[in-house]
Amino acid sequence: MATFKTRAQFVADDLRERILGGEFQGGSQLRQDALARDYDVSRIPVREALLTLEAEGLVEFHAHRGAFTTELSVAAIRELFALRELLEPYVLRQAIPRLTPADHARAEEILSQYEAALDAGRQIDNWSDYNFAFHQALYAPAALPETQAMIAQLNTKSGRYIRMQLLYTREIAKAEAEHRQLLALSRERDIEGACALLERHIREAAEGIVAVLEERLQSS
Repeated sequence: MATFKTRAQFVADDLRERILGGEFQGGSQLRQDALARDYDVSRIPVREALLTLEAEGLVEFHAHRGAFTTELSVAAIRELFALRELLEPYVLRQAIPRLTPADHARAEEILSQYEAALDAGRQIDNWSDYNFAFHQALYAPAALPETQAMIAQLNTKSGRYIRMQLLYTREIAKAEAEHRQLLALSRERDIEGACALLERHIREAAEGIVAVLEERLQSS
């Protein structure tokens, strides 16, 4: 049975394909009046569509200038996630011996909220925030403020890529399972197992989004 789409959904779906297919280069301005003419709709569904794509990390709004496509760089993805793969297991290794039952409970609570948002397909713009909050709950006891500040900055820069990975690689269930396993290993004080899983989790996230981007670019 065909699924009904609103005008905003139709515009968002088509514009997403055009952006990921390379029709709009990173940093391209998306003029709402021009898009409204392209799709033969008013500016209202175009605006709604652009807000949807902003939540997905494909569009960003600049004050007084309008909407622009974000820069989607394979090189940037590889660098950001490689740095995360170096720093985050290092911090987790220091944190696990210091994690308390209260820390585990906090991580569990965040993970449940994260899973609910993922499973419902809602709060897309908050997915990467939930992801970082869960990891941060496990890292905080390490008491390494400088390293954790670097990790926070890396997560901010890679946030849109995390949302894209979850949206387009269709591996939400895998991400959820790995987070659950990471929490379990941390509870068991299995430092080597937890750090090995975290490294793989970060590396495969990068590989997933790089594969999506490269496939889209090759088919464009």
